[in-house]
Order: sequence, then C-alpha cells, then structure tokens
Amino acid sequence: FMRSHIHFQLNNIPLFKKQLLQWASQFNEVSFLNSNFSDNAVASKTNYNTYSLIVAVDAVQKLTINSANAFAQLKSFYEDRKDWLFGYFGYDLKNEIEKLSSINFDGLGFDEMNFFQPRLVFIVEENKLRVEFLSQINSEEEIRISVDEIQYTLILEEENSNLIHVSIQPRVSKEQYLQAVYEIKKHIQRGDIYEMNYCVEFFAEQSKPNPIKIYTDLNEISRTPFSCFYRNENKYLMCASPERFIKKVGSKIISQPIKGTRKRGTNEKEDEQLKAELYNDSKERSENVMIVDLVRNDLSRTAKRGTVEVEELFGIYTFKQVHQMISTIVSEVKESIHFMDVIKNAFPMGSMTGAPKVRAMQLIEEFESTKRGLYSGAVGYISPDENFDFNVVIRSILHNATNGYTSFMVGSAITANSIAEREYEECLLKAEAMFQVLR
Repeated sequence: FMRSHIHFQLNNIPLFKKQLLQWASQFNEVSFLNSNFSDNAVASKTNYNTYSLIVAVDAVQKLTINSANAFAQLKSFYEDRKDWLFGYFGYDLKNEIEKLSSINFDGLGFDEMNFFQPRLVFIVEENKLRVEFLSQINSEEEIRISVDEIQYTLILEEENSNLIHVSIQPRVSKEQYLQAVYEIKKHIQRGDIYEMNYCVEFFAEQSKPNPIKIYTDLNEISRTPFSCFYRNENKYLMCASPERFIKKVGSKIISQPIKGTRKRGTNEKEDEQLKAELYNDSKERSENVMIVDLVRNDLSRTAKRGTVEVEELFGIYTFKQVHQMISTIVSEVKESIHFMDVIKNAFPMGSMTGAPKVRAMQLIEEFESTKRGLYSGAVGYISPDENFDFNVVIRSILHNATNGYTSFMVGSAITANSIAEREYEECLLKAEAMFQVLR
C-alpha cells in the first residue's frame, strides 16, 4: 500500500474539529486524538506534541487480540504494512508480560488489544489540514469530496430534552474503600510494596448515552493534551487524559508520569498557593519520585547505556479541573531494539501500578473489584516511520452500546503516609468531570 496526501487550508479550526468528529463517527473504527494544542499550556510547554489533532477512520485491516503473544502479533502486523496503525493496549496485557491473571468483574467486555490500519488519516497543524490516503483505494477527487462533506457537516447541537441522565452507582462503598486502604497500608508496612495505585469503578447499566456528546462535553469541561475519542464497532472510549505514557521520536523515548494532584483555586492567588502546596508536599514528591525511578528502570532495559535522564522533576502543570505534578524521563533507544519492545518493557505504566511493579499488580488484582480492561491501558498511534505516541487511559468514560454498560474508574496512589479519607476525596475530585457529563 502506498500513501498519498493532499493539503487544505482551514479557516475555522474549532468548527472543523467538531465537524470532523461528527463526520468520522459514521465509521466502525475511529481514532480521534486531540491535543487541544492551542489552549493547552501543557501540550505546548512540554514541546513533545507532534500533532495538534490526528484522526484515523475506517479500517482497511484490523488486529484484535484477546490471547497470548499480543505484542509479537502486533509487531508482525506492523512489519507487514509499515503504515499508520491506530489503537490501544488494554491494562490486562500485563498477564502476558508477567505471570499474572485477571478474574475480576468486567461489565464492558473490551478486547485486550485493538489496532487498525486506517483508510484515511487527517492531520491538523496550525491552520492546515493534511489528508493521507491509500492511492489503491481512493483518488484525490474522492478525498476532496470527503473534505467538502466534512465542511458541510452540521453540528448537531443537542436540545435540552436530549440530556443524557445516566444514573451512576459506585461499585465500592466509601466504607469498603476506607477498609481497603487500611489493608493496603498493612502490605506497605510489611514491606511488600512502597506504593500501590488503587482504583474504584462507577457504572451504569442499560444506559444509552450519546458518545459524541459525552466526548464533546468532557473535552469542554476538561481540555487535556491526550484527549481522545475511540470507537471500535459498538465499543466507545471518551477520554480526557492529561498523561502521556510513552512516545518515540527518532531514537528518543519520552515518558511523562503524573503523580500528585490538587484542585483548582477560585482565583489566581489561591491557584498559586495550591500549586506551591503541591510542589512542596513531601507525600506527593515521594510518590512522584518512586514512579520516576520505576520508569527509569523500565526505559533502561531498551536504552543505550547512560542515556536515561530525568529531564524535569516535579513539574507543576495546570489543567481546567486540577493542578498536576508531572515528571519527564527520556532515553535513547539501542539500535538493536525493535520499537515494540520499548512499549512492552514499559507496560503497564508505573504511575498506574505502583512499586515494585509486579507485586503491586498482584495486590491490585486482590483489592480492586473490577477488571481494569482499557482503563489504565494506553491509546495512540504508530507511524509509518516507526514513531509512536500513547496516552494513559484515565479520566475516561467507556461504553458498550450492545449491552448498555457505561463505566469509569478513578484511583490514587496509596503510600505509607496516605490518609484514607483524603485519598477518597482525591478519587471524587478526579471523578468530578465524568459525573458532570453523565448527569
């Protein structure tokens, strides 16, 4: 397959994004990766976002895996095509990497891995649109017609009568949560782990939300640099993630774990106070540094000797809903290493497991009552020139349109100094945007 491309000028980018999302949603496979670049200090300050918006639609070929050797299968799927692939890694691929299992309840039933080679790729940078297409399948003329179609797409502004009202319930009560934190801290005191990311699920059954509206509303409330809308047939992800898992540009690898959260202030002065408080909080710093060490260790397995560096430690970044503490770790990948092994060696991301990683994942399975599935996995793309970029699937709503199951999970890092009530409050703070959208 050969890719050709055409360029277009865009006059109104915010409108075009909405039209493109609406138009794309007709296809069974959609990956809409939105960095919210123009209004995202994080995206521009870290300088690692390659695209303002990159969208793929309509699978030419697809790889769906729920069995062993997922990474090896994806490697050969990519090698056979050397083309764009868009998709996700579900958290439970951990079972293939380590001797682990997942037997918790799973209402969503998402595949463990799903990637597709798209017919069309739309890339928006500044006020230009580039459309990449397969010349065996489409002509330039057809692409021009499609772009006209997109620009004539009406944005369906929902009437109030169409509000979603999904009745959300917690899978775990507050009492059960506090008890679990107490038990997890016993494991920390015994020296089994230093830190564990403990997550809980909120869910609705027999719900019929409108995925496009959910994503649009979520992105309005919470504009983040790793926001995405992903559709694989009847399964939808609406994601407002602030966190990058891992990215490759040439031989450079970048990972940007988040550990440390504060709510936004009501004014600038209060905001500055809260940011300073977050930066100086010894618990948040120790959490962050443990994960930075874990990521350094993960990257060192595939890095050239002496190239793993912490580029920024305890960076404080502000989002619409929260302030976050983000660190940036970089490395240079060894020539002999296939890029897929970089991902595999770092997966799942340390910020969502804890340390040491394997023991933390065993305890996660024991204490959590929901199988994580795509939550705390990663969504992104692999490019024809072996670069990639993947987020961490957090602050996300997932929906299975076949069985009407809607779900989101939130969590926080439990350490020796954790106060259970405060951890519970942090979970509710992270859940706020999702509750707002679904109510």
